Amino acid sequence: MQTALVSWSGGKDSCFAAHQAMQQGLQPKVLLNVLNEAGQISRSHGIPSSILQAQAAAMGLPIHMIAASWQEYEQHFTNALSQLKQQHALTHAIFGDIDLDAHKEWEEKVCNNAGLTAVLPIWHRNRKELVLEMLQWGLETIIVSCNEVMGPSFLGRTLTTDMIAELEALGVDACGENGEYHTLVKNCPLFNHPLKVTTSNPVQHSNYWFTTLKLSEPGFGEI
Repeated sequence: MQTALVSWSGGKDSCFAAHQAMQQGLQPKVLLNVLNEAGQISRSHGIPSSILQAQAAAMGLPIHMIAASWQEYEQHFTNALSQLKQQHALTHAIFGDIDLDAHKEWEEKVCNNAGLTAVLPIWHRNRKELVLEMLQWGLETIIVSCNEVMGPSFLGRTLTTDMIAELEALGVDACGENGEYHTLVKNCPLFNHPLKVTTSNPVQHSNYWFTTLKLSEPGFGEI
């Protein structure tokens, strides 16, 4: 069986991409996430490292987290790929992008430099069909950041088919692929137990809203 790392954001797309890759015969061995320079929250979604660790524990996988600025991102990411390839005898790296060509080209480049094959299992899927398939699969995910069109009232809400209709009425992409919103997976068939996460204190940075996330599950502490 071919072995892989998962480029893990903590959100729905990377999670479902891992599932789809497993359906294709790949075996995830480790998750990889990039944190901000302080090493406290994920650079892409603003998720605390403790919650990312709890997700990995629920999947029965290790998670490798690196801190990086945007300027150092590619170098640190490539180095991590090379390190994890050796450590876990990896052949592939799984990514959750759907149709942003620049992202795919970058992922293929860094994987090639590290001697890995990039796999994008949900590439060029219809966005609405894809998010509906995620929900049907059993993925439970909440909105953790969003743009001003959506506003702070969406933060902390669970993504549902009814919400997708709300988003489309606002002109927001159903899957958020244009960056309109980001999510946190609380439960899915890949987890051996659900995560208990609370949201509070919405804050705005530039034209984007974020929520404060706390892990309340016993044994993992709180952030």
